[in-house]
Amino acid sequence: MTTRRAVLASAFSVRPFGVGAGLGALLHAGPSWAGAQMEEPLVDSVRTALSSAIANHAPPVPEFSDTESRLRYLRWLGAMSERLARKYSDWNIRKEFLQTVWYESRRAGLDESLVLGLIQVESNFRKFAVSSAGARGYMQVMPFWTRVLADGDASKLFHMQTNLRFGCVILRHYLNRERGDWFMALGRYNGSRGRAPYPQAVLKAQKIWLA
Repeated sequence: MTTRRAVLASAFSVRPFGVGAGLGALLHAGPSWAGAQMEEPLVDSVRTALSSAIANHAPPVPEFSDTESRLRYLRWLGAMSERLARKYSDWNIRKEFLQTVWYESRRAGLDESLVLGLIQVESNFRKFAVSSAGARGYMQVMPFWTRVLADGDASKLFHMQTNLRFGCVILRHYLNRERGDWFMALGRYNGSRGRAPYPQAVLKAQKIWLA
């Protein structure tokens, strides 16, 4: 796990943004701020690094160095599963989804609660969500990313791990571009860089997913 995360991790640490409230209202709200990433030129070294980060399709199997780390994960999984039950009634679906969020978030050096908050805002946890701009899936990834970083098959963005992998890699890329500024990175992810509503919505949603 440490080796895989090193591909994307930067010197910027990720911290939670507060305590949660309003779980029911937020979980039942529609995706108010879903937008679209803008296609921008990438230097070859950046494209190569991002492509490499996308290409490893190993299954998201958690690995732990000690018993306490495993117990922390299991406590997190249990707590998040209870909160997600309003969206997915089946335990196995919740487990697979949360395990993948945990794996891909950590692999990209992101906080799981922030990724869950972003998914809440972007797609309201709908696997097959499509925005008016054409962004797809849980994390509303624009199809051009599959052409820039992979084989160009945009249909793969409806595959759970692929969508979460792309979303987390792209968000980490934007965070690096913005030198650790979450406000600007989230705006860039949404295609609304510099405007407050979307970052504020994600950070508000994040609060209900804090462990």
